[in-house]
Parts: sequence; structure tokens; C-alpha cells
Amino acid sequence: MKTPRRLTLSAVPGIPLLQQGDDLGAIVIAAIAKPTCPVRRRYRGGGAESGVEEPGPHRRSRHRYAVLACRQLAVEVNKDPRLVEVILSESVRIVRKAPNVLIVEHRTGCIMANAGVDQSNVPPAAGQEPVLLLPKDADAAAEGLRAAFEAHFSTRLGVVINDSFGRPWRRGTVGVALGAAGIPSLKDLRGQPDLNGRPLQFTESGFADEVAAAASLLMGQADEGHPVVLVSGFALTDAPLAARA
Repeated sequence: MKTPRRLTLSAVPGIPLLQQGDDLGAIVIAAIAKPTCPVRRRYRGGGAESGVEEPGPHRRSRHRYAVLACRQLAVEVNKDPRLVEVILSESVRIVRKAPNVLIVEHRTGCIMANAGVDQSNVPPAAGQEPVLLLPKDADAAAEGLRAAFEAHFSTRLGVVINDSFGRPWRRGTVGVALGAAGIPSLKDLRGQPDLNGRPLQFTESGFADEVAAAASLLMGQADEGHPVVLVSGFALTDAPLAARA
């Protein structure tokens, strides 16, 4: 896959807040198929934020909700004890804890704040306080979407599922790939020459992360309501490699 001279990123309008049981692939296809959609003729790639479906024969959206329960650690980190219990249930170890800070290793291996447990843009349920968890298998979810999109649009596509991560010793969040399908998530550039002809020794490009970060510029972090971004301009020639790589 050669570096393109121009990329086009376009937010797909008309994507609603998902409910349990929704078919995300069908929702995205329907939104792109609308005559008013400005990206309906550019089917070259895509991204979707972390509210995605779990893998399954029907590709139905299965948001992983949890009702908040109680845990003692909340006193140290000054967080809702019920929220802390959910965070710990998604984690394999605590990396750092301090007032208002709880950094953990997620069961998928990612190091992140609060195990990715999210309370934003989650509608309240009757008598409960639901939170949104990360997908059980984001790569499998991306593959399900990729298969649905390719079957409908009859062209090769890649899918990146992203979420917002903080970074060590830097303020601010950035989009990171949780799952990917149909693209090389990691590109090994070792042995390729630099501008002076010197072979690169250690460089591996986090291609899926770079796509996720670019898409996040349009997705936003608050009430923008743009969970799906179409990225066009790449020639998908390299072998696919899942985000777990």
C-alpha cells in the first residue's frame, strides 16, 4: 500500500443513536444509500466508534451494558463505587490509581483509563444507570461489518472501529483502533530506504491507528453525532492484519 497524495474523509449523516438489537451494518448502508448523502458514490473505507455490534450470525447490535454495583477502591480514586466495580470487571490489572484517576489494563491488552467504560451518550434506563463497555471482540465486529458492506457495495473495503484514548504524559485524547478488518493494521517498513537510501531499522507504522485518529477529527468527542466516517483514497493492496496485532 503506497502513501496516497490525497485522502478524503466524509462524515456519513443520518446515523441515529443505536439501540440494543439494531443492525449497525444495515443502518450504515441505508444512510449511505440516501440520495442526500454526499458520500454515497465513494465506497472505499470506513470507521465506526466503539458502539458496535458483537460478532454473530445476524450482525445485530449488542451493546454491552452493565448496571453499576459497589467497590471499596472508589474511595481512593474518588469515583462512583458502582462504576469502579464495572471497571474492575473489565480489567486484568490496575496500572495506576490516584484521586480521579484509574488506569487499567483492559482484558484485550489495551492500557486505558476506566477500562473504556463510558457513560456519555448512553440514554438512561428506567430505574437504572447503564454504562457502555467496549466490544468483546472488536476485530470480529469489524469483520462482520466489512463482509456486510462488501456484499452490498460489491467492492473491497476496510473497516476500523475506533475509540478515544488518553496517552501517557500527554494531555488530550486521540482516536485509536480497537478493531480492524480488510486493512493492514500494522505496516512493517523495516528495510525500506529513507530519503538518503538508508534502510529503516525499526519502523512499523500503526496504520489502523492513524486512520482512527484522522476519522476522529470528524467524529468529535461530544454531541457532534457523526459516528461513521468514510475514508477514501487508499489503494488496499497489502494483506489484511487485525488490530490485535
